Amino acid sequence: MSRKKVTILDLQRKKDNGRPITMLTAYDFTGATLVDKAEIDVILVGDSLGMVMLGYNSTVPVTMAEMLHHCRAVARGTQYAFTVGDMPFLSYQADAAEAVRNAGLFLKEGGMAAVKLEGGREVVPTIEAIVRAGIPVMGHIGLTPQSQSKLGGYRIQGKTAVSAHHLLQDALALEAAGCFSLVLEAVPEPVAAAISQKLTIPTIGIGAGAGCDGQVLVFHDLLGLFDRLQPRFVKQYANLGQAALD
Repeated sequence: MSRKKVTILDLQRKKDNGRPITMLTAYDFTGATLVDKAEIDVILVGDSLGMVMLGYNSTVPVTMAEMLHHCRAVARGTQYAFTVGDMPFLSYQADAAEAVRNAGLFLKEGGMAAVKLEGGREVVPTIEAIVRAGIPVMGHIGLTPQSQSKLGGYRIQGKTAVSAHHLLQDALALEAAGCFSLVLEAVPEPVAAAISQKLTIPTIGIGAGAGCDGQVLVFHDLLGLFDRLQPRFVKQYANLGQAALD
């Protein structure tokens, strides 16, 4: 059977039918082509490109111009996967109208099918505004790298009953705001599983256990191409960095 372009409806059907969703980052034409040929469901042009492609110490310095540059390259290399662009720090936090304009640029100029932004209940009005404009939104809670300084670094979130309940309330609020999917990062497996069962939309885990509806990894982590930051939950399938050195 010939492949078809992946849609939001396809992702929802996978959750409904208990079939796992696959998601990888890509940042350029070559990477996107490889990920797309591997029949991955979703390609995320993550703001992690700031670290693995641009050499920043965190995702915070990444600009809209940099994101759109990489999104266009990925869009040119993608035929079938559903593409999501990461909204960078300060592209959506200051003003809802600005957030809508920036989100629109990911579709209009970046060639993406949707955007992703970080935050819980505090970003609900922004998400509602973006969704009203006809732009699909993927949420992101748990460890939110753009706010890692406020969170005390790259630490697991939702370890106490109170914080786990807070995450669940955030997840439900994001679903109600119109998110089509939700990333759960660095969340204890039982908490992530419980949230996944409560939500009708798909959850995508990264360091959140097997109870999520799908999993996402960073391209460079997966292939062993980046060793500056190596979270314990990352699964490495190859060590191409060492192969290149050899």
